[in-house]
Amino acid sequence: MRAALAGVAALSLALTDCGAGDGSTAEQGGTVTVFAAASLTETFTKLGRDFEAAHPGTRVVLNFAGSSALATQITQGAPADVFAAASPATMKTVTDAGDAAGPPAVLVRNQLVIAVPQGNPDRVGGLADLARPGVKVALCAAQVPCGTAAKSALDAAGVRLTPATLEQDVKGALAKVKLGEVDAALVYRTDVRAAAGLAAVEFPESARAVNDYPIVVLKHAGNPDGARAFVDHVRSDAGLTVLTAAGFQAPPSR
Repeated sequence: MRAALAGVAALSLALTDCGAGDGSTAEQGGTVTVFAAASLTETFTKLGRDFEAAHPGTRVVLNFAGSSALATQITQGAPADVFAAASPATMKTVTDAGDAAGPPAVLVRNQLVIAVPQGNPDRVGGLADLARPGVKVALCAAQVPCGTAAKSALDAAGVRLTPATLEQDVKGALAKVKLGEVDAALVYRTDVRAAAGLAAVEFPESARAVNDYPIVVLKHAGNPDGARAFVDHVRSDAGLTVLTAAGFQAPPSR
């Protein structure tokens, strides 16, 4: 089973390879395989390229998906050097399984907004508007960090709604709004900022659903030195600048 999963993961990672080097380049500097929450797609793609530029001969391979799915892949033996999750709960799956090389560090924080089409045609002003008749809403599935955060925010607002769809990661929920299949979605602020043609509606209950994003070097990393260097890079002042420019919040300790 572990071998089969490793093969599947390797194929997936090849499709999202951040580097353009050949095999000799990978041998010189090594490959750093990073499993990261879908909401980190834009920032980690840039940070991966920056890291490669600063470490000639190194290749960063990125695998983006829902944090819960990534955690399951890691605990079932998928090869990875670094894990960046969108919640402490999904990181705990990996640490409880003994697959972390040390304690995770909080990289950044993220907060929910309501994603709507540009111009906000349904005049959504807050969570209560999502429960109006005829308003179709996309949410992340309950086991996904953005789904857990959405439930916390809706509970805090006392709003009950039946979503039109439940998606396996935040990008899936956002795509439903882009395609016009739903009128709104509860997603992270950073994802709306990175998307064209969408607007973000802030709501006060999002303060009750702020997600910490932990990052860790994995115990069975094939390139532990490269993994530690990559984690240091994304946690550096330069890395934090890229992340906060995208709408992430610095952790309290920064």
